[in-house]
Amino acid sequence: MVIGNGMIANRFSDYREDSDTVIFASGVSNSKDTVEEHFTRESRLLEQTLQQYPGKVFVYFSTCSVEDPDLASAPYVIHKKKTEAFIRNHVSNYYLFRISNLAGTSNNPYTLLNYFIFNILGNQPLTIWKNAYRNIIGVDDMFQLINYFLQQKVNRNTTINIANMANYPVPYIIATVEDHLGKKALATVVDRGDDYKIDVSATAPLFGQLGIRFDSQYLSSLLKKYYHSK
Repeated sequence: MVIGNGMIANRFSDYREDSDTVIFASGVSNSKDTVEEHFTRESRLLEQTLQQYPGKVFVYFSTCSVEDPDLASAPYVIHKKKTEAFIRNHVSNYYLFRISNLAGTSNNPYTLLNYFIFNILGNQPLTIWKNAYRNIIGVDDMFQLINYFLQQKVNRNTTINIANMANYPVPYIIATVEDHLGKKALATVVDRGDDYKIDVSATAPLFGQLGIRFDSQYLSSLLKKYYHSK
């Protein structure tokens, strides 16, 4: 069973007929959202889903941003932390996957790469935090890692980070996007930002096994794979 219709839900379409697993991929898609009703709506749907499918393995997608000190007070992060706690306290069989910034085909203007790409192509000004870092992983690599845990039935009832081994400086991300698009950003650089490390110890042993290579060309390869038509 898959709840949702966005990029993650579509990538987990193979699970739509799985009667033992609930992939909950529906909720607030904009990490900068501040409208309380949007978070409440997700919470209601989550509780209704749990009531409708009791005893199933419940898969929830949180965010690695819960560890970002710059975003500790963001309503989106606070909501994710509350939802994680609710699941831990009320669900007997679950997976909490904290995802970093996803790269993939999507019309969602709020994903990190889409935000940069749409603004650059639209000649819209960007404010770049020169000391900030962001972690990016492709949606197919994300799926491979999570699918492994679900199929092998390991690490259940835990919180697992699904992320790249490396964080990228935001100016490097912008420069890579500019190279991909052949177009410069209208950028203003400010002296802000921080770097926080994401623990990938639960997934690192799987990278080689699943053919996931976080090499120096990883970011540019994601842009070529998912954003060639932009």
